[in-house]
Amino acid sequence: MTSLNTVQQWNEVLSASRVKPLLVFKHSSRCSVSTGAYDELTAWLEDAGELSPPCFLVEVVDHQELSRAIAEQAGIKHESPQALLIENGMVSWHASHWGITYSTLDDHLGNHCEK
Repeated sequence: MTSLNTVQQWNEVLSASRVKPLLVFKHSSRCSVSTGAYDELTAWLEDAGELSPPCFLVEVVDHQELSRAIAEQAGIKHESPQALLIENGMVSWHASHWGITYSTLDDHLGNHCEK
């Protein structure tokens, strides 16, 4: 997972999604639900290996301005934890809280793995 720290980096990632789908994970290290979702995501990424779409991490406590910019530009209410699949500059799928599980990630991201 690559950390996103600035709005400029987000804009670059958003542009890159026009070429290849990617995942943005908004995480709060102060939240046990977010920690559980992070664990589910990292387990899925480990199993998917290099076939998984690129994944970007936003630490929402440290980067509140960035988190707000993502919510505004994506048109998706901010939640934490939150997973956003970005394709062609738009959110094609998202989940938050207990909806971020290994199986839901596999259901929604598995078909985006490079073959």
